[in-house]
Amino acid sequence: MNQKIVDEKYHFIAVFNPQTGAYVRTGILNEQGWDTGVDPFRASFPHLIDVGIMGHCIHGKTGLCVKAGVGCYQSGLTVTQPNMLLDDFASIATQCRDRVNQFALGGRGDPDQHEHIEDILKLCRANNIVPNFTTSGYGFTADHVRMCREYCGAVAVSWYRNDYTLRTIRMLVEAGVKTNIHYVLGGNTIDEAISRLQTDDFPQGINALVLLLHKPVGLGTQKHVLTTGDPRVAELYGLIDRGNHRFKVGMDSCSVPGIINHCHNVIPQAIDPCEGARFSCYITPDMLLLPCSFDQPHKYGISLRKHSIEDAWNSEPFEAFRNIQATRCPACGKRANCLGGCPLLPEITLCDDEGKTI
Repeated sequence: MNQKIVDEKYHFIAVFNPQTGAYVRTGILNEQGWDTGVDPFRASFPHLIDVGIMGHCIHGKTGLCVKAGVGCYQSGLTVTQPNMLLDDFASIATQCRDRVNQFALGGRGDPDQHEHIEDILKLCRANNIVPNFTTSGYGFTADHVRMCREYCGAVAVSWYRNDYTLRTIRMLVEAGVKTNIHYVLGGNTIDEAISRLQTDDFPQGINALVLLLHKPVGLGTQKHVLTTGDPRVAELYGLIDRGNHRFKVGMDSCSVPGIINHCHNVIPQAIDPCEGARFSCYITPDMLLLPCSFDQPHKYGISLRKHSIEDAWNSEPFEAFRNIQATRCPACGKRANCLGGCPLLPEITLCDDEGKTI
């Protein structure tokens, strides 16, 4: 059964299908209840929350991410904190019951390695929230597969280019779990992405390949940041624009400026620019609410030990973040579809239009 959120404050309706993961929003509704076609800028409460249940990476000393060419943006090799307490997670889930559609479980390490992972997944379902998470697949077991099949909407496996990556994908696909691949797209990985997309060379049975733009945060380096002048960027987006892959191909919101500037067959209704502080947010293992998980300095952080999620969502720091989205690149005719790119890391914005004011 579809879940419906009626946002009376900002005058729109959102519908989420917990079986398929389909999510749609109306435009702003007028007094007669008709859709005006104007996208709502924000919600009165987040619809998706990225919950960082992991405070430390148990694989950190092995350097799995570095060996895989992935720079952990949460500095899992060097930063160690306690994992989120189960009572804290229960408080989050209770506040979000019937208000949030999905939790993306994450943090500094593989969420499936949390000491209370099954209890966490159960709490999600008990509060009508669909849990999803991303794993490297290292240490993934048959019991994890059972939990995924029983509780999760989808599971993403990070493309770590290793036997355990392929093994975990195979285990999940064979169990009938909706399985995606998360692929960090940077200067050091784009050639491989182009080659594999040209031949659809990813494991059989996956639901989608999701390309996540590399950010110079944590262990992510500036040298791997892609630029709009790189001819490989246009080639990659051309492959996405072509379609006809045997799996779905998606990109994160950070990639939207690139889609707008390089794709011709992607309709505007199929993309959503930066959702941070508008429809989504991040909660750290020690209970700070942030507009986005890439705010690693916690510039916009609000303590959930002192405030409710709703109060933090409506706080001055969150409004300051939204103000960047609302005012950047005012002269650009495309800004309604990209909001001027990333409010935190303007250098990753794949745009060189004349109207760009970043």
